[in-house]
Amino acid sequence: MRYFIEFAYNGTRFSGYQIQLNGYTVQECVQNALGVLLKQPTPIVGCGRTDAGVHAKQYFAHFDSEQELGEKMVYHLNAILGKEVVIYNLHKVPPTAHARFDASSRSYEYYVDVVYNPLRQESAYFCTYSQQLNIDLMQAAAKLLLDFQDFNTFCKTKSSAKTTLCDLRVSEWHYDAKEQQLVYRVTANRFLRGMIRLIVGMCLNVGKGRIELETIRQALEQKQPLQKALSAPAQGLYLMDIEYPYIEPQPILFDQLL
Repeated sequence: MRYFIEFAYNGTRFSGYQIQLNGYTVQECVQNALGVLLKQPTPIVGCGRTDAGVHAKQYFAHFDSEQELGEKMVYHLNAILGKEVVIYNLHKVPPTAHARFDASSRSYEYYVDVVYNPLRQESAYFCTYSQQLNIDLMQAAAKLLLDFQDFNTFCKTKSSAKTTLCDLRVSEWHYDAKEQQLVYRVTANRFLRGMIRLIVGMCLNVGKGRIELETIRQALEQKQPLQKALSAPAQGLYLMDIEYPYIEPQPILFDQLL
């Protein structure tokens, strides 16, 4: 039987999602907990990779189990996991369902503090020159991306991606006056390695007047990296709102988490 496990995590103290030789990862953390409960090694396949320090408000991974798993499985997993990861739901899915390849849509949000907040050192990026940013130009830069499908310009070097094509559906900034934050939201069918942090860095450079919109357009048309590329810090980035054709959004049941 195949299950999708739905969870969230604070990425600050993880070396990214995917298991690696040096550093503790989200994948390793969740697999260890499943292995304890199922009494055998239980590998999981995630919906995507996140870098060290990047967070997830919603994440899906799939795994196989020979036994039927009940609702209490969520409670037992949360009792084992540390404070950086919380399991929200367990979904029984068809045996061919795939957490990575079947996702029809993914969204990210990036949070830029315009006023320093010491409580958000690990959860947002404080931009020291935020008062100098031209928000209209940043919005124009974000909207410009919707005219393109090939994003080699915003792909980290040495990427293993077989294609740099992405179907962007949302790319926009808004200002949250209550939180005193600039928020960038982007939705697509898939993303490239380091793509969103490079896009945010580009928008900040445009807003600061360090690079022209026409330069961005030319780089995208020529599929070339930007000479003044800036990758925004990891702590402001959140993966969220992952959609599948066979999973209906479900409420988080309080009694399962406790």
